[in-house]
Order: sequence, then structure tokens, then C-alpha cells
Amino acid sequence: MLRACGIGDSLCRLHLRPTNEIALMPRDESTEPTPQPASPGASVRLIEVSRRWGAAAALERISIDVRPGSFTVLLGPSGCGKTTCLRIVAGLETASDGRVEIAGRDVTNLPPAARGVAMVFQSYALFPHLNVAENIVFGLRARHVPAPERARRLARAVDILGIGPLLARKPGQLSGGQQQRVALGRAIVAETPVCLMDEPLSNLDAQLRADMRREILALQRRLGITMLYVTHDQTEAMGMADQIVLLRDGHIEQDAPPVEVYARPATSFAASFIGTPPMNLFPLERRDSGMVMRGTGGPIFAPPSEGDLLGGIRPETLTLGEQGIPAVVSHAEYLGADTVLSCMAAGVNLLARLPGRVVLANGTPVRLATGEPIHVFDAASGRRIETSMATKEVVGA
Repeated sequence: MLRACGIGDSLCRLHLRPTNEIALMPRDESTEPTPQPASPGASVRLIEVSRRWGAAAALERISIDVRPGSFTVLLGPSGCGKTTCLRIVAGLETASDGRVEIAGRDVTNLPPAARGVAMVFQSYALFPHLNVAENIVFGLRARHVPAPERARRLARAVDILGIGPLLARKPGQLSGGQQQRVALGRAIVAETPVCLMDEPLSNLDAQLRADMRREILALQRRLGITMLYVTHDQTEAMGMADQIVLLRDGHIEQDAPPVEVYARPATSFAASFIGTPPMNLFPLERRDSGMVMRGTGGPIFAPPSEGDLLGGIRPETLTLGEQGIPAVVSHAEYLGADTVLSCMAAGVNLLARLPGRVVLANGTPVRLATGEPIHVFDAASGRRIETSMATKEVVGA
């Protein structure tokens, strides 16, 4: 039975023979019956997984449940542990504690080749001396997959990715987007139920990243495989994911669909990390009638409460009005479709994303209003606090 895996092949044991997969014709290897592709999609579970190097912890008791056939994004800033998490799933790193399951099978101590996963690396990891076809089937040849089966899988990948004219080229003759497609082709021919991607678009320019995001998502939907995707780009996460796992300092800040992460951030960090521009966060202080922005007399943001709180408002929900938060314009950035207005209010910088072109001189006094609910967080823990305060009544919308 063939082992399907796109990673972990030992190069030191491999002796490449001359090959010409471009014609998609079988050679003189065994002509065993063509096996069926692996079933699309498999669940992935990390259960209380930790990874430590001495006193330093990259991951601390994280648990993730990835549904079969879903697109799950591990999101977070550099150093948060997302790539370490992905490498533990792949078997390239060993968990210090906890368990990893793929398709309900405990794979914690299995080598990469026995896990049924393919991986696309940030650097693409293409061999410069091999042409595109040879790069794509490299892993299959290493595992002695018969030539007819290699040809079938290569033809399928070429059809899916539309790279037929590139098969005879070397990686040095390809653009960044073309190299990315070749790396995807190598994952496709592995025919594994799980595909792991480690920041695969970080080397591409902005327009090509947007195009490749659509292509990768369409590919995942077409194949029905489970995709676990690492990125620090919240735009990629919001646009592609069924589920976002937001990491910070080796801990999970929030694990939820994109719409929930945006609309109901679980922590102040999640609120500030998701959104363009990020959510406005400001300290609150108590008045007899409720909580106001520190240093102001109002408006009221939340019912009276003990303890230090943070208020949060999305820039795109703010509008200019006759009532609301008193502020002074410090800068206006025109972006074409909208204008990001930077304002100072009680020593706090507030951003308002307003539609179209807004021309206001620096120093202009304004009032910022919103019709959306105010987000409230505990200042010490950063955790979300629910409040029943009606925003429209208190922020001048």
C-alpha cells in the first residue's frame, strides 16, 4: 500500500535516476493496478500540546480541533508559535507534552511519512536542477510509486493548476507565482487528506498574493482536503479561513470563525490584531452614571463597573456627527475608496475609516459617533466583558 506524504523524504537515501515525466508515459517500473486517491479530508486534533526548549516555551498546552475538509488558519505575530504548531502536526518537531491525532489516529510518535500529510513550505523548496515535472513527482519517485501512477497524479495536478506549458522549465525560469503553483502541485500529487502550508505567499507581491489566495482556496474546495495554513497576515486569514486559531506567546487567544473573531473578539489582543485599521482601544474610568473614556466627561460607554476596563470601537463604525466623542483631527490619510482619519481624544489616538474623500485640516475639532455596540475588555486580563448598554443612546449615533 502506498504511503501518501509530501514531506519527510530522506534525501540521503535517494538516488535519482534520469526521468522524463513530461510525456506522462510509463517506463519500465512495475505496472501495479492504479490505487484510488486517498479520501478527501481528515480531522486534525492537538490535545494539550506543549513545546519547550529548556525554560523557553513555544507552545503551552494548546488544544485545536480541525474539522475534516475545512480550511483552518493559524494566525498570529512572529514568534507566537504558529509554525512550531504546524511542524508538530507534520512530525518535523516533537511535542514536549500532549497528543496529535489525524483522522482519529494517534500520530504523536510517528515519522512524517507515516502521518498522511503534505506540506508546502515558505521557500517552496524546489530543486533547481530538476524541471517542473521532475520537481512535482520527486517525492513519488523517492517512494518508488510506479510510473503509471506517477503519470496519472502528475496529469491531474497539471490539469488542476494549469501549468502544462511549464513542465520542461527549471525553477530559475519561473516567476514567484509559477514556483508557488509547482509547490502546490507537489502537495496535490501526494494525494493526502491533510495539507499543511507555512506562510506560502509571503514571498509574493500584493497583487499576486491576492490572486494566489483565491487559487489556493478554490483548490482546497475542489479537492475537499483539510487545509491547515499558517500566516501572520490577518487579511489572508479573514478571506480564506473557515476557522481562525489566533495565537499569542504560545497560547490560543481565540478559536472561532472569521466573522466571530471580527464581531466578538475574545480578548483585547484579538480586537487589536484583526481589522484594518485595528480596533481603537482606550481606558475607561467610572462616573456615577457609567464608564467614560478616561480624561473626558462622556459619553457613557458602559454601566458603572469596578476594576480597570478598556473600551473598543472599530474605526469603520465611526462617523462624524454633532454628538459623540470630542476629538481633534491630527492627520487624514486618503486611500481612494475611503479616508482614515486620525484624531486625538483625551490623549488617545482614535482612527475613523470614513467612505470617500474627507478633507479636514489638522486641528479641526470633530465629534465621533457610532451606531455599533461598544466592545469592553478587562484591562488586566484582556478578556471580553459583555455589556447590555445600548450604544446608540450613549455615543451620539
